[in-house]
Amino acid sequence: MARILRVLFILLFVKPLVFIGLGLNIINRKNLPMNGPVVVAANHNSHLDTLVLLALFPISIIHKVRPVAAADYFLSNPIVAWLSLNVIGIIPIRRSPSKEQKEAIFDECHKALEQGDILIIFPEGSRGEPEVMSGLKKGIYHLVKDHPQCSVVPVVMRGLGASLPKGTAMFVPFNCDVVLGDSVNDFANAAEFVEVMQDQYRQLSEQCIVQLE
Repeated sequence: MARILRVLFILLFVKPLVFIGLGLNIINRKNLPMNGPVVVAANHNSHLDTLVLLALFPISIIHKVRPVAAADYFLSNPIVAWLSLNVIGIIPIRRSPSKEQKEAIFDECHKALEQGDILIIFPEGSRGEPEVMSGLKKGIYHLVKDHPQCSVVPVVMRGLGASLPKGTAMFVPFNCDVVLGDSVNDFANAAEFVEVMQDQYRQLSEQCIVQLE
């Protein structure tokens, strides 16, 4: 039932919202992964970010695409929690785990990668100022280092911060870019992960079409 609800939600709500409501420029679409294990690592400006990324994937594999999201936000309300877990299919994680929870924080992510899922993770950790890249967290490195076959696909989105920015629920149609990079892996350590990903994001930003004032 959850799989059917998710397909219907993506097909009837998410894809029309993204492809009709937004003027979306998809650059390097060939880099969109069609199977896992893989982490799609994107910048984070808006609640639309997750929906836009989900809309890119074919319906046939959407059940294998799992957004990783903050438990304190998406599980705080019973209705939102049900939709997030059963329809969107998030993997909830705690942003401020207790000492006992730290070792288990990525347990569900590890399980998802082991079964070949595609994870959507925002390495900034939370939404920042619209169209401004915040510092990167090292969680993705600590996750993928235990999965040598898992690659990371960097993604830069521009314009979504103007369409549904932090602090507002007002949707404003706005032309947006999604630029997908080549997959990267084999990071030597967490510092190299941050350095490589920051460089990837700079290069992808240069391919954006949308110009912001």
